[in-house]
Amino acid sequence: MFAPLAEGLRSQTGWRRALLAIGLGGVSALALPPFHILPVLVLAFTGLVWMLEATDGGPRPFRLSLMVGFWFGLGHFFVGLHWIVEPMLVDPGRTAWMIPIAWLGLAALLAVFPAFVCGALAFARFGTAIVPRVIALAGLWTLVELMRGYVFTGFPWNLIGYVWAGNELGLPVLQGTAFLGVLGLGTVTVLAAAMPAVLGSARLRPGQQWMLIAGFTIALPGMIAALGAVRLAGAQDSIVPDVRLRIVQANIAQRDKWDPRLRLQHLERHVAFSRAASEVKPTHIIWPETAVPFFLANDISARVQAGRAVPVGGALITGSVRSAFHTNERQLHNAMLVIDGAANVQQAYDKSHLVPFGEYVPLRGILPVEKIVPGQGDFTPGAGRELLRIEGLPPASPLICYEAIFPGRVTPQDERPSWLLNITNDAWFGNFAGPRQHFAIVSTRAVEEGLPMVRAANTGISAVIDPYGRVRAQLGIGVAGVLDSDLPQALAPTFYARWGDLVPMILGFALIVFGWVLGRRRDTA
Repeated sequence: MFAPLAEGLRSQTGWRRALLAIGLGGVSALALPPFHILPVLVLAFTGLVWMLEATDGGPRPFRLSLMVGFWFGLGHFFVGLHWIVEPMLVDPGRTAWMIPIAWLGLAALLAVFPAFVCGALAFARFGTAIVPRVIALAGLWTLVELMRGYVFTGFPWNLIGYVWAGNELGLPVLQGTAFLGVLGLGTVTVLAAAMPAVLGSARLRPGQQWMLIAGFTIALPGMIAALGAVRLAGAQDSIVPDVRLRIVQANIAQRDKWDPRLRLQHLERHVAFSRAASEVKPTHIIWPETAVPFFLANDISARVQAGRAVPVGGALITGSVRSAFHTNERQLHNAMLVIDGAANVQQAYDKSHLVPFGEYVPLRGILPVEKIVPGQGDFTPGAGRELLRIEGLPPASPLICYEAIFPGRVTPQDERPSWLLNITNDAWFGNFAGPRQHFAIVSTRAVEEGLPMVRAANTGISAVIDPYGRVRAQLGIGVAGVLDSDLPQALAPTFYARWGDLVPMILGFALIVFGWVLGRRRDTA
């Protein structure tokens, strides 16, 4: 039944092979948030393995495998990152011309990573048997996704392990990130999705084929889900005493955010939400990234107005652009400020991992483009991860916007925080895939680290997430209002929090070595 299908995929050449690989890659992206169509992963990765088999008999197996991987990656990232168009439509007269370059260019750039995986399978000669190739594929995919978090300043968005995030059904499996990280969970995911390729193997009897599928595609993720369910069943609901957070989601459209005619209105809107009556008075107020169009650290008048939002004995935590002078040079920072009741800035954290082309232009002076965020000049990065120590709160690790997408790099190395605080402005990314993917990614950090995540987003999704990844409170996309919530207690450091990406790195290398050794055996299936 499956052999003709496998042979049909293997027999494609030229442009048909390219289109088929692009299609399989595009289909694979539908397993990610917000779609969560998990079965398509089996179709995509099984098809990819069969297509790579066809390159073995060609005159240039390395080159052909490289191209198959590139086309697969192009489809995967083109579909998965379609929201990249949204920021260019905020001010279309200035940036719409960048859409084809940004969308196709980013997809092509990231497609290099799957190309490397598939090229390495051919170059390292893992043999022609399917099982060793699938094992090696999972290991290589893990290491290359790890590289994606660092190369070109890093962009580990839509790692394959996120297919389990942002979805209640996937929450038990997502508990595996507390031990393996999202990269290690991705290893298991690729292994499970690609193993049905054995159905196209003439060396294996049907019984052997289905035994492998039962073991790797069904039992392996099933075991992780079962262990995760046990972990969730024993989950605690402890909260930090005497803390009541209020997250303000003002829902200001990006096209209106920096309109000078609306500056005071935006500020008053945030203050009014912060001061709204409630049964339990908040102790601390949290506003999102660049919440109001004022340089609050530099503008005493605007800061006094913002200070009206501060509860008695509490603080306002808000995002704001900050201007500072370093060696007589004026620099701009995307900052998180802690403001007390006297309108003083108690602490400031400057975003350290900036968005290329969003907050600064790489190779400025060579590339003929401006950054997407309005205003002349680039932002300057801060010093790096640090803790915020706010009166009445346990120490927090501040994360501005996409700083939260980097596994293993959301806390200082020398001291563990008690919670993670992510402020963001996802109004740039529309109201469909972009914000939902970002939220799923951020939720995963809570499970990995065993730390609660508090998130304030201008247009959503704002939420309080406990250390198990359970959403305690949430405001959806496009909703204006406030979210009042307790602060969940942190767990003891998880296995992943202790060892970080060393865990998926060892796992990836182990599978590659095992696949290579297994592929050397002549009787391997």
